[in-house]
Amino acid sequence: MAYLDFSGFNGQPLAASGMVETAATLTALEWQVVAIAQRDRLSSLEAPGRWSRLFALFFGGDRASPRLADSKLEALRRVAVLAWHKGYALPKQEIAAFHASGYSLDQLEVLLARVSQGRAALNEGRGR
Repeated sequence: MAYLDFSGFNGQPLAASGMVETAATLTALEWQVVAIAQRDRLSSLEAPGRWSRLFALFFGGDRASPRLADSKLEALRRVAVLAWHKGYALPKQEIAAFHASGYSLDQLEVLLARVSQGRAALNEGRGR
């Protein structure tokens, strides 16, 4: 994260209230993916193993894969699952895949901040 020196503004506001619009937004569908990812396990990020495929072959594949058909939304889901479970500690390759899917660093920061707030609220509720 970069830091900027705003001391040259002598305490003056950088922009009038309401004039700054953030470009780091996600669509309603993308926020739904983030919310759904909260319930996904870390194991949903791994490819099904040989035993699970064999089990599904004999006993039916009643377990639906949480993977999304849209590659951009799947990259978002993967980062969101990791954020829900590990917070800001994301693997570099997942961040690279997130950016390669067309998401910006600002969008990643907004996502991580929102998930962090959600995790804090969940932890606060468990402490009562």
